Amino acid sequence: MIISRYKTYHYIEDLKRYVGQEVTLRGWVYHLTGKGKLQFILMRDGTGICQCVVFKGSVSEETFQSAKSLTQESSLQITGTVREESRAPGGFEIDVKDIKIYQICNNYPITPKEHGDSFLLEHRHLWLRSSQQHAIMRIRAAVVKAIRDFFDGNGFKLMDSPILTPTACEGTSTLFETEYFDLGKAYLSQSGQLYAEASAMALGKVYTFGPTFRAERSKTRKHLTEFWMVEPEMAFFDLNDDMDLAEDLVEYIVQYCLKTCQREFDVLERDTAPLEKVKRPFYRMTYTEAVEWLQKNNIPLIRKIDGKELAEPFPWGEDFGAPQEEAIMEQFDKPCIIHRYPAEVKAFYMKRDPENPKVVLAMDMLAPEKGGEIIGGSQREDDYDALYQRIIENNLPIEAFQWYLDLRKYGSVPHSGFGLGVERTVKWISGAKHIREVIPMPRMIHRIVP
Repeated sequence: MIISRYKTYHYIEDLKRYVGQEVTLRGWVYHLTGKGKLQFILMRDGTGICQCVVFKGSVSEETFQSAKSLTQESSLQITGTVREESRAPGGFEIDVKDIKIYQICNNYPITPKEHGDSFLLEHRHLWLRSSQQHAIMRIRAAVVKAIRDFFDGNGFKLMDSPILTPTACEGTSTLFETEYFDLGKAYLSQSGQLYAEASAMALGKVYTFGPTFRAERSKTRKHLTEFWMVEPEMAFFDLNDDMDLAEDLVEYIVQYCLKTCQREFDVLERDTAPLEKVKRPFYRMTYTEAVEWLQKNNIPLIRKIDGKELAEPFPWGEDFGAPQEEAIMEQFDKPCIIHRYPAEVKAFYMKRDPENPKVVLAMDMLAPEKGGEIIGGSQREDDYDALYQRIIENNLPIEAFQWYLDLRKYGSVPHSGFGLGVERTVKWISGAKHIREVIPMPRMIHRIVP
């Protein structure tokens, strides 16, 4: 039980507990209107928005003039009586008795008029205060809480993987690098997975949760250079166990958000009917079945040759891009897992399928409503000699991966894991148009400020 020490003021989200009582709120002016003897202050405090009504006949002249002097985003404290009002935001109003002003805000840059994307991103530190961005951030917080609750409640232990690493998980072409004292180059981690495998061999079921980095020169609505990922890793799990866990996790996240974020969905005008269908079992199909579906439905692969775009039937062996993923998902009303991909398009550490060595025991989960890939995972190669050969074939330095090979030398077991991208998941659940809206301070190839 948490006992609050902050008894001198209240929060907007708790007003339903204080109907008919006097409360004190602290926050900022979201919007103002006034006419004659009435001033209406929409006040926000981070937990919600409340309409505060100032009637000239009920307050001192000084208080009424203070209300009239307020501007958008001025900071203040309001004391008054709570009453129910179905027409007001949140269903409650404050009949104001007193106002204390902390600061009058002058020339706030983001006004109710339309602003372009570039302007809003330049003012991201202020844009976060808008009602839609505020709602998305609260959904993000709910997604993160659901993830932690799910794993903590299912016997997993949080283990932190290093952010600075001496090697890449999936090749060095998309890595941020830096000089590391006298030891040569170090890289910002693409994934906590390899170190999570070591943790799983010690603790059985673990998860890492932190920032990851990709130096991809991509400008799509689904790419950031810095993003957050949760990565569970489980000893003795095979691919089927891995897929089952991924379904359980995503169902839990979505159902938790439906339970706790209805107000935020209302602000965003997010139709939650599709989310209500996100319950196990999800759909599953092999990569080969997916390719056959693309071919049958004339969904092509577009190649650029000499500056021209040429369409051809989608060939077996190519990885799916957004057009193929979105086309496949048009037939499904909840997530679909595609599994057993060609070995050539997946990472070196993925285990070959014993029944078909051309494919690996890998899986990707695609979300409906153009959510794209939200999870990627696999059963890991647990045989020392096979993993050694994969490292050689991928021209990776054996000495840098010797510790990783050791996991197959000393008590190797079948094991599996996956990574869930927080931002892609939040984008899908919230219905946000662009991934840059679902992280507080987005980092993209053309932006690192603010």
